[in-house]
Amino acid sequence: MAGLGDHEKDEELLRKLASAHGVGISFRGWDGMEHDVSSSTLLSVLTSLGIHARTSGDMLEALKDAELAPWRRLLPPVVVVREGRESVVAAHVPHGDPVNLWISLEDGTHLDVPQRDHWEEPREVDGILKGRASFALPGFLPLGWHTLHADAAGDHAECTLVVTPERLETTQRLQGTRHWGLTAQLYSVRSSRSWGVGDFADLADLAAASGRDGAGFVLVNPLHAAEPCPPIEDSPYLPTTRRFFNPLYIRVEDIPEYGYLDSESRTQVEKHATRLHAANASGGLLDRNSSYEAKLASLELIFRVPRSARRAASYEDFCSGHGRGLDDFALWCALAEELPPSAPEWAGPASSPDSAYSQAMREQLSDRVEFHRWLQWICDQQLEAAQRSAVQSGMPIGVVHDLAVGVKMGGADAWMLKDVLARGVTVGAPPDMFNQQGQNWTQPPWHPGRLAETGYGPYRDMLRTVLRHAGGVRVDHILGLFRLWWVPAGAGPAEGTYVYYDHEALIGILALEAQRAGAIVIGEDLGVFEPWVRDYLSERGIFGTSILWFEYDADGPLPPERYRPQCLTSVNTHDLPPTAGYLAGDHVTLRESLGLLARPVEEEHAAARAEQEAVLALVRDHGLLPDPAHSSVQQTVEALYAFTALTPSVLLGVALVDAVGETRTQNQPGTEAEHPNWRIPLEGPDGPVLLDDLPANERFNSLIKVMRNALEPADRA
Repeated sequence: MAGLGDHEKDEELLRKLASAHGVGISFRGWDGMEHDVSSSTLLSVLTSLGIHARTSGDMLEALKDAELAPWRRLLPPVVVVREGRESVVAAHVPHGDPVNLWISLEDGTHLDVPQRDHWEEPREVDGILKGRASFALPGFLPLGWHTLHADAAGDHAECTLVVTPERLETTQRLQGTRHWGLTAQLYSVRSSRSWGVGDFADLADLAAASGRDGAGFVLVNPLHAAEPCPPIEDSPYLPTTRRFFNPLYIRVEDIPEYGYLDSESRTQVEKHATRLHAANASGGLLDRNSSYEAKLASLELIFRVPRSARRAASYEDFCSGHGRGLDDFALWCALAEELPPSAPEWAGPASSPDSAYSQAMREQLSDRVEFHRWLQWICDQQLEAAQRSAVQSGMPIGVVHDLAVGVKMGGADAWMLKDVLARGVTVGAPPDMFNQQGQNWTQPPWHPGRLAETGYGPYRDMLRTVLRHAGGVRVDHILGLFRLWWVPAGAGPAEGTYVYYDHEALIGILALEAQRAGAIVIGEDLGVFEPWVRDYLSERGIFGTSILWFEYDADGPLPPERYRPQCLTSVNTHDLPPTAGYLAGDHVTLRESLGLLARPVEEEHAAARAEQEAVLALVRDHGLLPDPAHSSVQQTVEALYAFTALTPSVLLGVALVDAVGETRTQNQPGTEAEHPNWRIPLEGPDGPVLLDDLPANERFNSLIKVMRNALEPADRA
């Protein structure tokens, strides 16, 4: 009996320690039930956070450390506040010692911070009696990244002070307006000039064409960089870095130096282009590796062309502006060309950018490092051109980028930022209705404490690059800025738990960087979440996401008037089949063939049909769809989009795959090699659809007309 009591005490200690470090000890699942997290999961997650909890002594010591951590430092690691609000910050000093605080603003101005007359009992910390002094940060501080300083009897400390918007102004500017826009997987959207894969020039053309048709934005998949050379990752949601872009999307012929190639080099480039132009007409799976290999060979020729003084200055300014981050990323690319992912050097001499080996290779591979820096400059210029094309076409928003949840293990960010990423765990999602075994996205998560210790610098730098030439950003799984599902190494995705983050800091910094870039933020807030989260995002000016099939309450599908105004509403998402395929039940058939169902396929099909019929009945009730026996698939798709236009949502997304009649699933969550995820080119009932074809595509024009007529009734005349 005594042994059992000791075990129960240890269990209680473990759960108390987990809670102290923001680790969930239970969670509410998609079934509405509360589930306890296993002790083995809690122990693994705490270990990944650097917390020793093997014995009761370890846990007691760790609990003491957690309680005393703020008292052991003069200032917090970082302070994030909202504009217009007075905030309190605490300084910890030996009891009785005087302490002064002041702020260095971004513009160089210095402000003294007044101390509050607030008494708090001192306490002994590591043998020293410590006191806590409270200081009032004024509410008139300007937005931005400032520095908070403290001096206590010669002991100096400083930390980053971030002042964030109360509410994102770009969202407020859209009040009273409504906009539809295309959503597309850029790699799948090809023109006759593409090299087998959609590119930045195709993005510019898609934006220009849809902008003239009345679109307010075009939302694309993440454009983050993959591996520096073939073979490269197919999934845009599993990048090697989220800070830099994928040169696969470069349009070779649009680089100014292309025009100055010598005849032999130009002939080589044209041969590559001609060969890959033929692939654009194929409905077969996309071959990123062939396209990228040909582009790299061509880009290396163009890289050697001397740049004009103006172009050289532009390149130097770009490199200077991106600083050490760009240098280290380019070094990783050069090393990754030499070392396979399994090379022992990555765990040894090449384990960090600062190692002696890496520094020596920085010199030895200087030409390759320069090449990869140059590639990022070209990406930057072509992305700038795409956004300019969107705005000039009349789009009030323009290109909306997509920010992936994380990065792949063994990639550039995992190498450059390993000190702020947790080890021994990956990010995923618990079981839900569509992924009943849970998901493991095989990505290392931010370590909450270590990220805060950096003043959120890596997070800020990533956001700035993504937002640099964007009218907006969609944040995939924005709920991960509140909590992330951590899966211990070797465990199944259902055996994880949530780890909580400082959402006030992460959301605030996101809003700050978006406001400075003049961009909107769309949060993909689908799935299981705590009820207050959506209200909080709305309060900060972040758009939510509504997918027609998922908008339910206890009475059934939501009527259109009950949709959220501050929202991007669409009929489908890339994790479902295009609407024509969804109506046919392809999502059930595919998951059954892959062994992803937790109940018989007949039950799944019956449930899917019932859910669809409930939505379609609501659509018919609003007079948008005749009797189902007399409705074609196209009529049904258009009626569903017309239904979204009845909602008050400011943003309406029109999936390009729906506009051309595609049926194939772009991505099936929970699979890797089992399904050709992210390799499906844009296709309609009659075969591949190129950008060149869209102006004459009747199906496309018909759906666009539905959206224009719904939002611009005057056009109906």
